[in-house]
Amino acid sequence: MSSLRPRALGVPVALALVVTSAACGAAAAPTAPVAAPAPPAPPPLQVAGFLGEQRIPSGTQFAGTTVGGLSGLDRDPATGTWFVVSDDRSELAPARFYTADLRFDGPDGALSAVELTGTTPFLRPDGTPYPPLEGGDGTTVDPEDIRVDPIGGGLLWSQEGERIVPADGGPPTLIDPTVRFAERDGRSGDELTVPPEHRADATERGIRQNLGPEGLTFADGGELVVTALEGPLLQDGAVPTRAAGAVSRIVVRTRTGEVVSRFAYPQEPIFADPVPAGGFANNGVTAILAVDAADPTRFLVLERSFVTGVGNAVRLYDVDTAGATHIPEGGSAAGVTPVRKRLLLDLAELPLASLDNVEGMAWGPDRADGSRTLVLVSDDNFSDTQVTQFVAVAVRN
Repeated sequence: MSSLRPRALGVPVALALVVTSAACGAAAAPTAPVAAPAPPAPPPLQVAGFLGEQRIPSGTQFAGTTVGGLSGLDRDPATGTWFVVSDDRSELAPARFYTADLRFDGPDGALSAVELTGTTPFLRPDGTPYPPLEGGDGTTVDPEDIRVDPIGGGLLWSQEGERIVPADGGPPTLIDPTVRFAERDGRSGDELTVPPEHRADATERGIRQNLGPEGLTFADGGELVVTALEGPLLQDGAVPTRAAGAVSRIVVRTRTGEVVSRFAYPQEPIFADPVPAGGFANNGVTAILAVDAADPTRFLVLERSFVTGVGNAVRLYDVDTAGATHIPEGGSAAGVTPVRKRLLLDLAELPLASLDNVEGMAWGPDRADGSRTLVLVSDDNFSDTQVTQFVAVAVRN
C-alpha cells in the first residue's frame, strides 16, 4: 500500500503469543464448514540474529527512474540475482521492477551493500508499458509483490487494483486486482483468473481501496500460488481498530488461478492511539512467504501498522494453515476457524535507527551455521520524510 503520510520513529510493541480463534468475532454461520481438529503445531522458527541494515537515499535516481516505493522482493537462488518491485503506478516512470545485488560479506555474514543493477518496465499484453491512472485507459496497475517462478524461471507479480467510489455519486474507478506471470524482460505472460469475491465493484462485496492482494508467494514447489489480502474484503467485516483486530484472507490457487483454499487470517488491532486524536491509523498484511518450498501449509506473514504521531509497528508471524476452516465459495470469513499464528519477530526490537513502512520479504542465501537469511524491504512512498531500508535477520528452524 502507498498511503502518503509522514514517517515517525518506530515504537516497541510487546511480544505476545497470539491466540487466533478469538480474533474472528462473529459466531459461525449455519453453513460454515467444521474444521477438523488441528494437528500439533510444527516446531517453531526462531530468529537467530540481526544481520544488518542498508538504505537507499530518498530521491535516488537510477536509469532514468526515481527509486522508491519498494514493496516486494525475491531472490533467484540459481544466480543470486534479486528482483525488487516498485509500487509506482506509472506516475514517475512506467510501472517496473529492479534487479539488484545484495552482498552479505560483513561481519558474521551481515548485509554489507545493496547495489541496483537494472530496471525493467512491466509490459501489457500488447507490449506497451502501463499508463498512469490519470489520463490512462483504465489498465493501470499498483504493483505490490514479485516472485521468481521456481518452475518456469520467469517472474510472478501481483497488483492490488483500485476501487474508488465517489461519495457524490460520480463514476467509480474499478480495477480488478491481478496476479500475472512475466518474462524477465518485462513481457507479459499468463494472468491468473481473479477470484470473483476479490473483484472491484460498486456493491458491498470485493476488495477495499488499497487493501487488495498485497502479499504473494509460491508454495508446493511452485505448483501453488498464494496471496494475502492487506485488509478485509467488504463481506468479511470491518478494518482493524485500536480496540479490535480484523479478518483478512490467505488464498491458495493453482498456477492457472483455480482456487484451492481460502483461509481466514486474523489481523492484530492497531497498536496505539493517533496523536492528535482522529489522525490516520491502520494495520494490514503486507507480505507472505512460504517457509519451505515443499510445504503448502506454513508461511511467514508480515503485518505493518502506522499511527500518526507515533510511528510504525512491524511484526512477523509464523503461520500454519493446517486445521483452519476453508471459507466456502461466496461465503464470509466471519466465524470460521482461522489459521494459527505465532509472533516470530517484532522489528522494533532490532537495533535500527528507525523503523519504516516495511512491505516486502524474501529468503536470502543459506548461512554456514545452518540458519537462513531473511531480507525485508520498506516502501518509502516516494517521500523525503521516509526511508528505503533493507533489513536482514537470520532465521533458524
